[in-house]
Amino acid sequence: MTQDELKVMVAKEALKYIPKDGVLGVGSGSTVVKFIEQIGLNHVKVPAAVSSSNKTTSLLEERGIKVLDPNTVPGYDVYIDGADEVDPDFHMIKGGGACLTREKILTSMAKKFVLIVDKSKLVKVLGKFPLPVEVIPMAREQVIRTLKTLGGEPVLRKDCITDNGCEIVDVHGLTIDDPVALEDKINAIPGVVTVGLFARRGADVILYATEDGVQVIEK
Repeated sequence: MTQDELKVMVAKEALKYIPKDGVLGVGSGSTVVKFIEQIGLNHVKVPAAVSSSNKTTSLLEERGIKVLDPNTVPGYDVYIDGADEVDPDFHMIKGGGACLTREKILTSMAKKFVLIVDKSKLVKVLGKFPLPVEVIPMAREQVIRTLKTLGGEPVLRKDCITDNGCEIVDVHGLTIDDPVALEDKINAIPGVVTVGLFARRGADVILYATEDGVQVIEK
């Protein structure tokens, strides 16, 4: 079974978590694209949504789903998104698609975060996937100098401007033993918009696809 087929499998399973009433939070990335496709193919009604990226917004609107400004939503029940890595404590690295800041905003507003991944994204310790950090452009070099003191090698992501008009620095070579502490430390660096560690607000439910079907883990 290919990775693409696994993504379709978990995307179909995630349809069960769409609330019948109210707002659905939708993330970004290749697995989320499959999820949005399955919403259309299965004619699932989504009353309204909040979106973590311009691309996601376009895909939702193409299927007739009303996308709301998060500023008009005091909170909502379910956010569905993927991740680049997730550890046994439901901590994640996100941001491979450069939408980490908006994703983090939407997770903070949701009562439940449902993570959809294939089995390759499950790891014992975070850090094999380069850790994305969104930075204000004028602070880029100072942030890079500071990140070097934390270990790993920060590299500016080429030809990448986020939906917020910022840049991404990817930190390679980290072994993240304490995701919560590292999230706090990087977020405190002046010029950092946010880091792609989702540890203080991790997932509540993990759906992960295997050749034997979709497995479900709940906190």
